[in-house]
Amino acid sequence: MMFSPASRRFPFLIVLAYFALLVAASAATEGRSPNVVLILTDDQGWGDVGYNGNPSLRTPNLDRLARQSTSLDQFTTYPSCAPTRAGLLTGRHCYRTGVTEVLGGNFMMHADEITLAELMRDAGYATGIFGKWHLGPNYPLRPNDQGFQEVLVHKGGGIGQPAGPAGNTYYDPVLEHNGVSERTEGYCDDVFAEATIDFIRENADQPFLAYYSTPLPHFPLVVPDELADPYRKMGLHEHNALTYGMIASVDRNVGRIMDTLEELDLEEDTIVIFLSDNGPRTRRTKNDKYPDRYVGGLRGTKTSVYENGIRVPFLIRWPGKFAAGRKLETLTGHIDVMPTLAEACGFPLPTDRAIDGISMLPLLRGETDAWPDRRLFYQLHAGPEPFRYVHFAVRTDRYKLISPDDNPHVVYDPPSERRIKAMLNSLELYDLQEDPSEINNIAAQHPEIVDRLLEDYEAWFDDVTGQRDYSHQALTLLGTPAQPTTVLSRFDNRSWRLATEGSDWGDMHTVNGGHWDVRTPEPGTYRVKLDFEAKDADGVATIKFAGQAWTKPFRAGVKSLEFEAVDLPAATDSLRIFLKTGRYAESVAYAELQRVR
Repeated sequence: MMFSPASRRFPFLIVLAYFALLVAASAATEGRSPNVVLILTDDQGWGDVGYNGNPSLRTPNLDRLARQSTSLDQFTTYPSCAPTRAGLLTGRHCYRTGVTEVLGGNFMMHADEITLAELMRDAGYATGIFGKWHLGPNYPLRPNDQGFQEVLVHKGGGIGQPAGPAGNTYYDPVLEHNGVSERTEGYCDDVFAEATIDFIRENADQPFLAYYSTPLPHFPLVVPDELADPYRKMGLHEHNALTYGMIASVDRNVGRIMDTLEELDLEEDTIVIFLSDNGPRTRRTKNDKYPDRYVGGLRGTKTSVYENGIRVPFLIRWPGKFAAGRKLETLTGHIDVMPTLAEACGFPLPTDRAIDGISMLPLLRGETDAWPDRRLFYQLHAGPEPFRYVHFAVRTDRYKLISPDDNPHVVYDPPSERRIKAMLNSLELYDLQEDPSEINNIAAQHPEIVDRLLEDYEAWFDDVTGQRDYSHQALTLLGTPAQPTTVLSRFDNRSWRLATEGSDWGDMHTVNGGHWDVRTPEPGTYRVKLDFEAKDADGVATIKFAGQAWTKPFRAGVKSLEFEAVDLPAATDSLRIFLKTGRYAESVAYAELQRVR
């Protein structure tokens, strides 16, 4: 058989084309933006990992991740969850976002904030969140409204809290799946981890942001006995055994996520970040209630602005890009995460607003040891409006100025002039390089440092509070196609608050029934169902909005009441819904507003 020159060249052309495809595929892989797996735990302290020296806790998967990662040992957050979560997802101090605390609707982030998920979605990423959101339960504040395309979360700050359905527990919880309440099966941490793994598998062929935001080890302390029993056998206090069992669950599921990345050959192309939202919860004061809880010598707990309230574990892994097993002592914070990911993944940051964080990428790559002589600021108290001087701290690499309060969750009102003077005359200063446990207050020896850091704090406070109107909370929109039925809860009631230090949910109260700040974009007729605790006397339920009022009597012993047709005008106003059996207005537990026409 005779072959022409062209036919003799054909096999060579096939081989050449094959290699060209390989080169193109390699180039496409090299040019692909890295995936991001963001792991955020809830109330896990700096000492609540094996790799930081905890003598009792076993975290083999987190220890493995630590060996593969760069660890930031001076990484800090806010002292409580919702403020940290707002800052993490926006790169901005929480006061800029409208988030001031964790209760009473003051955890709701304004809808005009631009989140990490929105930026990554717009850059072509698949985005998913699985676990805790705690930045707004209704439209337009839900994670689906803020850039996350796949969502499986619980409502409020914790499963079992009044934001979610009554009786919700860590086992078989009712969760919000893309805006729809669904009953799930299993232990909540496993449910969230499984959803994260499914999301990674489904999006393995494109860049993705997988945000595994587990509610563990947040109260209540609920965990399978198989995970707590090893710590009980060690003779640990029951609270510690349960807490460490919950962290063991997180560790197991972090291992499953890491194994999934390895199985799918995604390790080299994925940035994995692990951190907690604040220090460990014990009491809501600086005094630790758990016997023998390992804290690495740090002072304070969750809600405290001492170090154990704000310093948390932080690991970041990107094989081949960041050094494995390296530990950095540079002062960094949660507001730096979004700018770092923006530079690493190649998407732009917003230019129409202040971004308070800075990219850690050059530091993580080892390209420079230089780092700005920066100040990081922390503040926490209750109520909808920030005010100066109460329970704040300023940190530099070396020094820390602090004005602590033992009970910040019950501080709702601005301090008197007399109290301000007393606080300013009793500021504490610590040299963290010499005294990381914050034992030796050196304020009297260094008044010039106190004055300089106080001036920095005052300038920061004016800056971050200067552009928000704190007279109303982030608005919930009623009657929209995105959410025709809205459930308002006591948890997001603007006036719901702790009665005293140590209050549980049964001791919470509202001021004169409280209210929700809402907008009705257009007039509509609503069916309104109210759920509440049974009263021992007859009473009247009242709805007030935009200068109008609707009332309906109820009988003693009933637990619900329905208004069949309430015609709400188009308005932006406070929605008040309350019960009276006497003179005092009491809040309802839930108000379901369904637009019927």
